[in-house]
Amino acid sequence: MDIRITGKHVDMTETNRARIEEKIAKLPKYYNSIYDVEVIVEGSEGATVGKVEIIARAKHNNVFVAKHTGDDMYVCIDEAVKKIESQLRKHKQKQRDNKHSHDATSEI
Repeated sequence: MDIRITGKHVDMTETNRARIEEKIAKLPKYYNSIYDVEVIVEGSEGATVGKVEIIARAKHNNVFVAKHTGDDMYVCIDEAVKKIESQLRKHKQKQRDNKHSHDATSEI
């Protein structure tokens, strides 16, 4: 899985980069077909508001996007990761439900 981290108008420190990589490395636990993750961290000059966007690409043209805006960059990272984990969990559950469902009337 490729991880690309981009910082716009913000200094990406090694602690921020390590925290993002640590959180993103856990995503295959929720959906193992992910092959590429892009994390964009934006900060606006002169303001304390930051924005984190996570784009996860998986097999079969599945793209998952999560965004969070807030004052604390660590909270933004955590919340965006929670959102993407929720999307991945939901998608995996849908796949499992569709795979194992069967029509009860065909057994008669």
